Amino acid sequence: MIIGYARTSTLDQTAGLEAQERDLQAAGCERIFVEQVSSVDMVARAKLAEALEFVRQGDTLVVTKLDRLARSVAHLMEILAKLDTKGASLRILGMGIDTATPTGKLMLTILGGVAEFERAIMLERQREGIAKAKAEGKYKGRKPTARAQADQVQRLKAEGLGASEIAEKLGIGRASVYRIIGASIR
Repeated sequence: MIIGYARTSTLDQTAGLEAQERDLQAAGCERIFVEQVSSVDMVARAKLAEALEFVRQGDTLVVTKLDRLARSVAHLMEILAKLDTKGASLRILGMGIDTATPTGKLMLTILGGVAEFERAIMLERQREGIAKAKAEGKYKGRKPTARAQADQVQRLKAEGLGASEIAEKLGIGRASVYRIIGASIR
């Protein structure tokens, strides 16, 4: 059986998800598992787990691109090991790779390593850019919303409101309310 897996990171990427589903159907996928969840977060990707559980001996799991499947080379190797254990293979349409062959497995491992390296370089450049912007005073980060309302927190506390009520009224976290109240006690 040919099984497809499609993923986008956010709910507003419906066009990308529809394109993946279309490509997977064109590749002959008889069942497609679809989800919209980030690969960066350590959030469990339930549909990927379901697809890996569903795969049987002789099946092929198909994805349109490598980055739709794995977070890192280690994660990719973990997925490949699960598929190997079940006697299934992986096909990546955008790369023309099929792990049913030894050459396909080799190419996937090499390209996965290159992709992870590329991402690490991109993140390093991003951190350098942020550091440079901070040094030039162009990057300030997020405004501290709770501390800007410290006077209001103290006033509402003096009026007898509880932390949950204050947090809800001001639109800040309860922990921030406790932090502000605690700082004034010291």
